[in-house]
Amino acid sequence: MSAVWNTKYGTRRVRHDPPTLKEAILAAQGLTDQLMEQVEIAAALMDMPIAEVRAELLKNATPRRSEQIVATSGRTPRTVVVERRTSRRIPLGARPVR
Repeated sequence: MSAVWNTKYGTRRVRHDPPTLKEAILAAQGLTDQLMEQVEIAAALMDMPIAEVRAELLKNATPRRSEQIVATSGRTPRTVVVERRTSRRIPLGARPVR
């Protein structure tokens, strides 16, 4: 869809591309970590049924947490939380030259 109007310099057009469902899902993921809230936000942005958005979100869902809960067995059950931390690598171009 595009809008057309005439100016003294000639005809001008502006192209309008509506957002995609993936873009709406990414925007919702940036706003909240709760899955159902993401579905509701993306459905509201795209004016789509919640069931369609939920199916698309669950199809492309990736785990957002970098921790894993491990339960050990023994006399007293304990829960251990293992967090994965990313390394702080410096790109080659950003390193100072000595």
